[in-house]
Parts: sequence; structure tokens; C-alpha cells
Amino acid sequence: MTDINNAKILILATNGFEQSELEKPLNDLRGRGATVHVATPDGNEIKGWDEDDWGNTTPADLALKDVNVDDYQGIVLPGGQINPDLLRANKDAVALIRSFHDSGKTVAAICHAPWLLIEAGIIKGRKATCFGSIATDVKNAGAHYEDSEVVADQGIITSRSPEDLDAFVAKIVEEIEEGKHEREAA
Repeated sequence: MTDINNAKILILATNGFEQSELEKPLNDLRGRGATVHVATPDGNEIKGWDEDDWGNTTPADLALKDVNVDDYQGIVLPGGQINPDLLRANKDAVALIRSFHDSGKTVAAICHAPWLLIEAGIIKGRKATCFGSIATDVKNAGAHYEDSEVVADQGIITSRSPEDLDAFVAKIVEEIEEGKHEREAA
């Protein structure tokens, strides 16, 4: 078990992340005392999408290639349409997500980010939720879809949209504090 104020959490994102879905977990988890790093594919800053136009930039703490899964208790995957669509085509990003899963770490995906869980092959047979427009994708991947603000299944957390961010962040804290999750490798 890890107290949240001793936890290290990684946020993986690229350009086009839904701004609130990166910023709120980043700020709230840091506010609870966690060390939170942002990793991007190349280690450069990324630009968010804020409702209907480009938003703020977020600095990166490290590049994807420099992430060591053993350094973290969990990974957070913001949504938006652009960010997870780009990341699911990145084999290294998908492999990293699978490594977090296979190591029993908390994996949290919101909005369109469950596309990354599908690509990593870790959602089949699990309860999950997502943004409504990709519910069919989640169901077709073999997940047990629930239209709920947050769903957790053995340390895999999913949420629907920015309106669910408070519940999403609270569940991340809860699952990180539960510690390692025993599950079969993907």
C-alpha cells in the first residue's frame, strides 16, 4: 500500500489532450502530495485542446523512452479525440500502458482514452466506461460497458468526460492507496 502523498504517478499524453482531463488530475494529485510527471512521446511540451480550440501548453518532465514503470504506482491517460488516437498508433506508448497493467499498477483512462486500453489488449472482460461516442468500441473490445461517472475493475479506472473528473481523481487516489493489483498479464 502506498499513501498518495508518497506516490509517483505518470501522465502520458501528446498534443490534442483534453485540457481539463490532464490539468485537473495533475493539479489535484500534486495537491494531495503525489509526485506527478508528464511524459510525452518526444519529451517536448504539448498543446491541449480546450472545448473547441487549442488550449494551453503543458511542459513535459520526460520522454516516453525514458519512463521506467518501476518508478511509478500508476499511469493516467487523458482523453480528447486527438491525443488517444495519436498515442494508440505509437507502439511504444501502447507497450508502456501494457507494462503498467502487467505490473499490477493502477491504469486510469478518461473520455476517449479507453481506446488506449483497447489497443493495449487490457480491457476485455473488464467493467469499463468511456465517452459515449466510443461505447461501441469498448463493447466490441469485450468490456462490460457501464454508463457511470467512474468504473474501477482490478485497478483499471475509466471515466466518461470532464464532468466526471472529481470522481475520476478520487478513484485514482483510492486505487493507488490500495497498492498493487493482482491480475493476469495481457
